Amino acid sequence: MLEQPVFGRRLRQLRTERGLTLAALAGEGMSTGYLSRLESGARQPTERAVAHLAAQLGISPAELAQSTATSLVQSLTLATGLGEDEAGETLAEALKASGGEDPLLRWQALWQVAEWRRRRWEFTEQRESLDELVALSDDIGLPELRARALAELARCMRSTGRIDDAVSTSTRAYELAKSEDLPNRVLTSTLLALVSALAEAGRLPDAARHCDELLALVEGQSGVRWAEALWTMANIRTRQGDLDAAAELMDRAIRGFNGRDDLTTWMGLRISAARLDLMRKPPRTRDAQRHVEEVQACMPFAGTPAMEQQLLALRARVAVAEDRPAEARTLLARLRDFEDLTPYQERIRLDVLRNRVLLMEGDREGAVTGLRDLAEQAQASGNMDLAAEIWRLVAESLTQ
Repeated sequence: MLEQPVFGRRLRQLRTERGLTLAALAGEGMSTGYLSRLESGARQPTERAVAHLAAQLGISPAELAQSTATSLVQSLTLATGLGEDEAGETLAEALKASGGEDPLLRWQALWQVAEWRRRRWEFTEQRESLDELVALSDDIGLPELRARALAELARCMRSTGRIDDAVSTSTRAYELAKSEDLPNRVLTSTLLALVSALAEAGRLPDAARHCDELLALVEGQSGVRWAEALWTMANIRTRQGDLDAAAELMDRAIRGFNGRDDLTTWMGLRISAARLDLMRKPPRTRDAQRHVEEVQACMPFAGTPAMEQQLLALRARVAVAEDRPAEARTLLARLRDFEDLTPYQERIRLDVLRNRVLLMEGDREGAVTGLRDLAEQAQASGNMDLAAEIWRLVAESLTQ
């Protein structure tokens, strides 16, 4: 028996793809009212109805039955044998065509699609999936699903510059995980989101306090969450000005994390380590360049537009550190093509880099004006830590 409402949704899709009205598809052998009820899922199709509709669509009844049988269960099964992009596209399409299936299956598909969007830095589309995921989690009523969905939503909010919302949402996730005594892996996920949001908001004492709890949770572990915890703590130490402690944490993460677990995280760790190398006084450009080459070597295996953007930005930072403004300007110009993929904080930091190039080229007035505008923009959006970072650069520029 053909499933409803899957059959109706797919039937409507086939009709609209062909530009047919209800009356045109129904023809003389079916009423438009009956066809409308089929498309809405209110009526179960008979064999005679399937045969008539298949003829109207120009396909066989078997093809029509097959095309409407791809449920979320089937799509989730098929996705396990596909590459990341193909699996994401398959599930995204299946979600559009489904509607009346098990909410837990839909939750699983939405989670995978949201993660796929995050890895591609498609934050607008990811936010749509996460909003539905949070609402679905509330309907299902399982605290673990609610906490996980809220944590991911907070990460997305932080990436789009909505820092206050990210703090409040990650706080809800963390408090839910604590009050419901959820497993450590869920508590770890909520803490990662909370610490990062607090750091961006400039609340470093609160972030550091929670980071101690985070490190205690992952002590003795390995894998992605362990590496992310060390990475997050390194970012806190960097913001506190303790670059030696940050470097030690990054080195532990890089040495202890196996790239086979997650090559994207493996590459991200090296990009972050290279940025830290360039913050040293003087910048450790040779170490940064080594990390650039390691990431570049992996691009054929895990390269995405988002990763290409990060690599270009890192190369531009190396060029600035080595006093090569012309090369930095060329790389920054290429990054304009990636603006739709770039998280809010990274867009601001790239604009800061562009103004540093202006300083190197002698346009002190233009650079200071641009940096002031960026600092005020970051401050208005709640990115207090980023705003402070830019104001420091303004002060340094004025004293040169």
